[in-house]
Amino acid sequence: MAEPAAVSSLPREVREQLAELELELSEGDITQKGYEKKRAKLLAPYVPQTQGVDPALQKESRPQMPAPSAAPASASSSSSSSKFHRARSGGARDERYRSDIHTEAVQAALAKHKEQKMALPMPTKRRSTFVQSPADACTPPDTSSASEDEGSLRRQAALSAALHQSLQNAESWINRSVQGSSTSSSASSTLSHGEGKGTSGSLADVFANTRIESFSVPPDVTATTSTPSARPAAIDLPPSGIVKGMHKGSNRSSLMDTADGVPVSSRVSTKIQQLLNTLKRPKRPPLKEFFVDDFEEIVEVPQPDPNQPKPEGRQMTPVKGEPLGVVCNWPPALEAALQRWGTTQAKCPCLTALDVTGKPVYTLTYGKLWSRSLKLAYTLLNKLGTKNEPVLKPGDRVALVYPNNDPVMFMVAFYGCLLAEVIPVPIEDAGGQQIGFLLGSCGIALALTTEVCLKGLPKTQNGEIVQFKGWPRLKWVVTDSKYLSKSPKDWQPNISAAGTEPAYIEYKTSKEGSVMGVTVSRVAMLAHCQALSQACNYSEGETIVNVLDFKKDAGLWHGILTNVMNKLHTISVPYSVMKTCPLSWVQRVHAHKAKVALVKCRDLHWAMMAHRDQRDVSLSSLRMLIVTDGANPWSVSSCDAFLSLFQSHGLKPEAICPCATSPEAMTVAIRRPGVPGAPLPGRAILSMNGLSFGVIRVNTEDKNSALTVQDVGHVMPGGMMCIVKPDGPPQLCKTDEIGEICVSSRAGGMMYYGLAGVTKNTFEVIPVNSSGSPVGEVPFVRSGLLGFVGPGSLVFVVGKMDGLLTVSGRRHNADDIVATGLAVESIKTVYRGRIAVFSVSVFYDERIVVVAEQRPDASEEDSFQWMSRVLQAIDSIHQVGVYCLALVPANTLPKTPLGGIHISQTKQHFLEGSLHPCNILMCPHTCVTNLPKPRQKQPGVGPASVMVGNLVAGKRIAQASGRDLGQIEDNDLVKKHQFLTEVLQWRAQATPDHPLFLLLNAKGTTVCTATCLQLHKKAERIASVLCDKGHLNAGDNVVLLYPPGIELITAFYGCLYSGCVPVTVRPPHAQSLVATLPTVRMIVEVSKAACILTTQTLMRLLKSREAAGAVDVKTWPTIIDTDDLPRKRLAQIYKPPTPEMLAYLDFSVSTTGMLTGVKMSHAAVSGLCRAIKLQCELYSSRQIAICLDPYCGLGFVLWCLCSVYSGHQSILIPPMELESNLFLWLSTVSQYKIRDTFCSYSVMELCTKGLGNQVEMLKARGINLSCVRTCVVVAEERPRVSLTHSFSKLFKDIGLSSRAVSTTFGSRVNVAICLQGTSGPDPTTVYVDLKSLRHDRVRLVERGAPQSLLLSESGKILPGVKVVIVNPETKGPLGDSHLGEIWVNSPHTASGYYTIYDNETLQADHFNTRLSFGDAAQTLWARTGYLGFVRRTELTAASGERHDALYVVGALDETLELRGLRYHPIDIETSVSRTHRSIAECAVFTWTNLLVVVVELCGCEQEALDLVPLVTNVVLEEHYLIVGVVVVVDPGVIPINSRGEKQRMHLRDSFLADQLDPIYVAYNM
Repeated sequence: MAEPAAVSSLPREVREQLAELELELSEGDITQKGYEKKRAKLLAPYVPQTQGVDPALQKESRPQMPAPSAAPASASSSSSSSKFHRARSGGARDERYRSDIHTEAVQAALAKHKEQKMALPMPTKRRSTFVQSPADACTPPDTSSASEDEGSLRRQAALSAALHQSLQNAESWINRSVQGSSTSSSASSTLSHGEGKGTSGSLADVFANTRIESFSVPPDVTATTSTPSARPAAIDLPPSGIVKGMHKGSNRSSLMDTADGVPVSSRVSTKIQQLLNTLKRPKRPPLKEFFVDDFEEIVEVPQPDPNQPKPEGRQMTPVKGEPLGVVCNWPPALEAALQRWGTTQAKCPCLTALDVTGKPVYTLTYGKLWSRSLKLAYTLLNKLGTKNEPVLKPGDRVALVYPNNDPVMFMVAFYGCLLAEVIPVPIEDAGGQQIGFLLGSCGIALALTTEVCLKGLPKTQNGEIVQFKGWPRLKWVVTDSKYLSKSPKDWQPNISAAGTEPAYIEYKTSKEGSVMGVTVSRVAMLAHCQALSQACNYSEGETIVNVLDFKKDAGLWHGILTNVMNKLHTISVPYSVMKTCPLSWVQRVHAHKAKVALVKCRDLHWAMMAHRDQRDVSLSSLRMLIVTDGANPWSVSSCDAFLSLFQSHGLKPEAICPCATSPEAMTVAIRRPGVPGAPLPGRAILSMNGLSFGVIRVNTEDKNSALTVQDVGHVMPGGMMCIVKPDGPPQLCKTDEIGEICVSSRAGGMMYYGLAGVTKNTFEVIPVNSSGSPVGEVPFVRSGLLGFVGPGSLVFVVGKMDGLLTVSGRRHNADDIVATGLAVESIKTVYRGRIAVFSVSVFYDERIVVVAEQRPDASEEDSFQWMSRVLQAIDSIHQVGVYCLALVPANTLPKTPLGGIHISQTKQHFLEGSLHPCNILMCPHTCVTNLPKPRQKQPGVGPASVMVGNLVAGKRIAQASGRDLGQIEDNDLVKKHQFLTEVLQWRAQATPDHPLFLLLNAKGTTVCTATCLQLHKKAERIASVLCDKGHLNAGDNVVLLYPPGIELITAFYGCLYSGCVPVTVRPPHAQSLVATLPTVRMIVEVSKAACILTTQTLMRLLKSREAAGAVDVKTWPTIIDTDDLPRKRLAQIYKPPTPEMLAYLDFSVSTTGMLTGVKMSHAAVSGLCRAIKLQCELYSSRQIAICLDPYCGLGFVLWCLCSVYSGHQSILIPPMELESNLFLWLSTVSQYKIRDTFCSYSVMELCTKGLGNQVEMLKARGINLSCVRTCVVVAEERPRVSLTHSFSKLFKDIGLSSRAVSTTFGSRVNVAICLQGTSGPDPTTVYVDLKSLRHDRVRLVERGAPQSLLLSESGKILPGVKVVIVNPETKGPLGDSHLGEIWVNSPHTASGYYTIYDNETLQADHFNTRLSFGDAAQTLWARTGYLGFVRRTELTAASGERHDALYVVGALDETLELRGLRYHPIDIETSVSRTHRSIAECAVFTWTNLLVVVVELCGCEQEALDLVPLVTNVVLEEHYLIVGVVVVVDPGVIPINSRGEKQRMHLRDSFLADQLDPIYVAYNM
């Protein structure tokens, strides 16, 4: 950068500042970069501007400057001049909230933060989600913002970032950029596609020679790349990238450590790492480490800070205003004043209205006002109904609906009502629902309006005005002169002296958004006009300019009421004119030589922005410029800036008169015009920290966190003021304490119309002293303003009660936070006037939410940058965390009629999830400091103490068992035949033609049957093929790859006949081979299969070119297709030497993504079939319908084994056929009059969702389910009570008994532990306390208790099965109703895991375990890996004893350990699914202690970001957990297996490998 000619020639103060900088640098107080930046900024005005300015420097210095500007002449004037002479960009006039003092403070606070800059991970957003494209792509560079080169610099940076990233994660990068697809990466999203393609070529060359070694993965790391369109064909197994055989150490335990097996090279995990680093920084005082868990979780109560400032002054005494002077000619009532001027000064102008261009269009004289008001009054009282039944009586309320640009019609209507003694209720434009509430509570049946306005109202088809939502029925009356009747000469209105009867009702909107009517009596209206006349020193005939809304507040009080009292002439400037011509009010003051103007800060700013358009205006006539929102945090700088600009146009400094008003107390205080030349009143510079504790402290220490406020003058004449505590009883404040301002005078509201309760608290307040005794008898009115009375009885207002945000016991003001947010340089990101701040109550405290409108051309990076800086600024200045910061697209925030933001509606949208943000940043980690302390696990408890604990409590040990198998001996079948193969042979001889299986297709027609003999013959032929073609020996494993059907069954028995061990595997899905084939491959390898039996079609698929893309097809074992079998008899059928020999292998993937195979012996098979036969009472004359996947677990047993054992007929319905015919299962059950049917949760959900609204159609088809005795859902999880209930409820109308539906429970170690069966009591349900479950305890609660969870029993325990509930850590038995691991002992437990290297310790641990003590310690148990509890019920079991119910809570592997507590994912998911109608499905998992929530969005993509705060809120409220990452994805992305269980680990791995293509990823701070 060019240096100035000589440093010595610089002004002295600049030289001193330079010296100071040098010193800071040498002492290490500032970084080199910071030094250069500040130095460059100091020297900027003195450097000759050459072409060669380094764009980087210009770019760097941009954020620090108050505004880009021409180099100002001198440093001192720079802040004021640069601001108004800037190039006006689109949003220039939104400058109105600017506060220089504040901006400097914020910039300083941010600079401080910059030193310790936090790396916040940017959210990941899919490009298509929001059409708002980055400015780079579509808009020419904005000349005012930065140099031309900046865009290209940014692109280079993006390219280098992309390159850097691609080196980490090359393959995915190449694939993406070659396809030119829009990536969801934040680094490369700034590349436009053209450039993306260009670089990908060169990158491809770079990587052509480097082979990126794929990381070796334990087989459980399962990355499913499912197509986002539809759910992938139920993916059961873990297709890992490259399936190598399981290496030696990979026993079950290594399979469980998924967390470390995930490659951390992906972008997502880098972001998560970044997030973790950010979160590790201590932000607030750290939580105390642990507490020994008490029964209830205690929410941390914030302890008061011992150093917080406390008020020290004496108790304040009420302050009196000057006495209200008695002027001889003041009228006895306002109507009398109108009568006087209307009859004696008829030609005097009263009100001038402007047209849209700001030119005067009509002047109403006092004479006209009087005559037209009279006509209206007469019409209202006499012409609306009949003589005997008038529509209006004096005292009735009437709505006034007039547009904001028609003050003349409004004024006539208002005074017409007063003369008719009816009560006018001015309201805003028709249609608001809350306004309807006001009209209803005021009992309004009539609305006055203009003809033009009436024409604009929406009509029904027959021309009537529509009934607005929430509005009472209204009669509309048009008040244009031509429709009014002239009153007879002898008719006179009744004008009595003003009394306490209501004169008019002014509406106000409360913080919650409800609209209430403040009733003003006639005497208060008159007294208020008198007080204003005295305070403002109005004299007859003065001209005033009013820019405010004339229907309420100061606009009504000065421009309509006091106007008539003093025969003033009001020029009314409507909002619509101000929008097109911001200078119009200044021009009106100039043209009419007005003495008084009524404005808001907004109007001052607009006038300043437009000031260059008009040089020759003079404001010298103004004696009062009344600023009605003088209580805003930005009003000081507005007044100062306006004065500095317009003083040269004759504006007198003493003319600026801020005032404070409220609907209840009316004018609270107003500054009187000063004496020329007298010093202006001082300012209060208050400490923000003090303010947050409600204490007045002059700010000394940190100039950044100061609030500068100006006084609003003295108490009104005739009034009295006191300050009371904002909450609790109205106790008087101390002199240095901030409280709510209360006013007592004749001029104030009297009540909220129709709301007696609220009225008492507001309008009839008797202040009390510190001991609680009342001070005086005079009632005060609460003004809703917060402030204090300063020296010289000057009133200072620091905020509004409505804007009060109380966070952790400290008070903050919404307006102050808005001011801080806007002081962060935001020109390129948000619209200045469009920002809302409110608080929502989440988890026992208020949380601050900031919502702003984003400019359409703001880039993602700019927005994110702005958001993170706003967070830092608010944190620095207010010492409060922002819970959520949301940016919404331009013009989408709900507006008030005059264009402001409707805060309560914005809040409602936010809480309902209908705000549709385009950017969002949640910071729960920094804000929520009141979580209960984490729980510490108590030291290991010895067996003895556990036992004593149980005995002392008088608990029985939690165990339960099914019926005893020994007593129930069924026919000699069991004695004769130990093996299933023998049973089949015996059936083939005894009942050769008895049909065992019927297979249905989607149309419901039978496509295939198998009798006992057919099955036997086909099995023999398959066995001979295995021996001849396959050259297999007894004990070899054979993979069966068949679609669900009878071929699968025959192949199974063929294997048994030849002595081979069958392994059933789900065939790969032809459409998604890449996802499904590796799983098949893996099972083939892990099971060491010697041969694959399959169909011709599948055989071709296994060897196809597509398959070769997914796996190595050359290394398949022998593949035999069984479509055309030779007719050859088997020499002899194999008979196993002992029943303990292996019968088949059952492979399945658990929900945690672990592939496990278990060994089932012949003895277990017979035992299992026998138990099911007894439980369900199956015999050869029975039929059952099965709609299940036949590949593993109980589904396989029911499909292939039970019919052969029990002889009943099974009707087989492949679940995938339901996709093309939803009615298939239910119509089959109805048609065959099935008594027992089995299905999966997926099938039940499909029917519930798909047929829920077609029950009538089912009836019409004649479907009747009254025959069904048991409908059993086969599952290995906690029963889904809500699904089974809704299924029962839905199909009750077609005869389904409410008792029919039940569930089973099985696990890997034992596929069938419980099954409802035909006899025995119905399944019971209980409600348990969720909080206790997290502590591993069961506490039963009543239905409807907060935080309760409904659990259902999982069917009845099968015969021969025993279960016991065990502490998984100590292995000691637990008492009744205690939560622990379910252990099982039964003849049909699997005999162990099938792994390549038998790992004995793991086998022993899972299959042959002993209890550490107790009576059952000698029994060998198998561990199911599920948590549950046993509870003795009042019901009687089949054995005649009391029934013990087993409740399953969830899988141990799946539980999330967070904050020392145990969570079940399904509970969190249930809460999340309820929060928004567009959440289709949801899954949660943890990654390095962060909770990640994935939600599928079934609505439109703009709803994606609405879900982030809702999900965060509900998990915090209901589970006391902070969500770390919220991922919004398309429907069908969450992988679900054939049993309908979510594959959360698959999902986690896909997320970390960045394969989900999310719509949005939000990283909560």
